[in-house]
Amino acid sequence: MSNPISKTESERLLRLATRASVTTAVILIIAKLAAYWQTDSVSILASLVDSLMDAGASIINLLAVSYALAPPDKEHRFGHGKAESLAGMAQATFIAGSGLFLILEAIQRLINPQPIEAFGIGMGVMIFSVTATLILLAIQQHVIKKTNSAAIRADALHYKTDLLTNVAIITALLLSQVGWLGVDPLFALGIAAYILYSSWAIGSEAFHDLLDHELPEEKREQIINIAKSHPAVHGMHDLRTRLSGRTEFIQMHIELDDDLPLIDAHEIADQVEDEVMKAIPTADVVIHLDPVSVVDLETLPLFKRRN
Repeated sequence: MSNPISKTESERLLRLATRASVTTAVILIIAKLAAYWQTDSVSILASLVDSLMDAGASIINLLAVSYALAPPDKEHRFGHGKAESLAGMAQATFIAGSGLFLILEAIQRLINPQPIEAFGIGMGVMIFSVTATLILLAIQQHVIKKTNSAAIRADALHYKTDLLTNVAIITALLLSQVGWLGVDPLFALGIAAYILYSSWAIGSEAFHDLLDHELPEEKREQIINIAKSHPAVHGMHDLRTRLSGRTEFIQMHIELDDDLPLIDAHEIADQVEDEVMKAIPTADVVIHLDPVSVVDLETLPLFKRRN
């Protein structure tokens, strides 16, 4: 992530990205529907179906992000961040469904090739689609850089697929004009394969988040270095991390002098927590205090000895 931003700014950016995604999907559906009506191109149909799936996924994303931004309540003390990962799973399902549909449609068109009509309209709509998708991806990448949102990352991944899809369709339309009719369904098959691959990537990431996968190793090392850099901390162990939506949950044990007054030990823990929060503003940090003399890492279970 880039420089830390406030929670209010993060929420504003997330709402901007989800609304831009839904708006773009609806506009592209209308444009591609008109283009398919005029051209009867299976590649444009592939892109239209993909945009329909995008719209469904983006609407789910909009609802999920709105829910994930809700503050913790009595029934959800850790917040609602997992809704973003659930949205990623839903997006993966939508995208996989569109890929399977396109495979069936492309095979049918390979068996019965059809000429592409209204070439100019098809090209114009696809160039417009590429432009609109590039604008949306620029917005999404900015938001991802600032917020590290799992839901927006998943949304951006399938719009990157759309971008490649649209470029492939433009190529297919151009080749069809020189008599290569079979290339249209072949491109659709290639698009479908990439869509299925993307759905797997999106679903895998969401699945790991739902199973409380550890944060990336570089971020864990950053946390370890922050804790050990405090002059009163003799060591740390039992670092456990997970991601829920935009919140990184961090738990650790730090080792302090045996005879340190509780009020001083508490102050040191607060200082370590503050430093972690400066580096990771969206973190939720819990620190356990251990007297250094009773800490014997060789007697701790393996999972506790891992920093």
